Amino acid sequence: MPPTTPTAGAAPSRRRSWLTLLLLLVLCYAVAAAGAVATGDAGSTYAALDKPAWAPPGWLFGPVWTVLYGMIAVAGWLVARHPGPGRRPALVAWGVQLALNALWTPLFFAAEQYGAAFLDICLLLAAVVATALLSARVDRRAAWLLAPYLLWVGYAAALNLALWLAN
Repeated sequence: MPPTTPTAGAAPSRRRSWLTLLLLLVLCYAVAAAGAVATGDAGSTYAALDKPAWAPPGWLFGPVWTVLYGMIAVAGWLVARHPGPGRRPALVAWGVQLALNALWTPLFFAAEQYGAAFLDICLLLAAVVATALLSARVDRRAAWLLAPYLLWVGYAAALNLALWLAN
C-alpha cells in the first residue's frame, strides 16, 4: 500500500471550499440584485425624501454595499470551512441576517413602509451582532469582517429612523 501524504484528499476538500465561497458570493449578490429589482428607481425615491444633514449621497450606497456583501460572503465562508460545534449556530445566524437584509430594501423603497423597515433593520442589527459573536467562536477573522457591516447597519438604522420621522 502506498504511503499517504498529508495532501491526499486535499484537492476535493479545497475544491469544495472554493465552491462554497462562490456559492456564498452568488447568494449575497443575488440578495443585492433582488433588492435592486424590487425597488425600481430607489435613487429617485431617496432623492425625494426629506433627509437629515448627515445623510450620505445616494451614489455612495452601491459601492458600500458591493464591498459589504463580499465581506459578508467571505465571513460566512470562513465559518463554513471550519468543522466544529460552533459552526452551525453561526451559519444559522448568518442566514437569518441575510434574510433580514433582503427584506429591508423592498420594505423601505418599494413599499415605502419606513416604520416596518425600521423594525426590520433593528432586527437585522441584532442578527449581525449575533452572527459576529457566534462567528468569533469559530474564526475571529469572520467576526472582524462583519465589523464594517455592523457599523454600516447601525448607521443605516439611525438614518432609517430619521427618514421615517421626517417623512
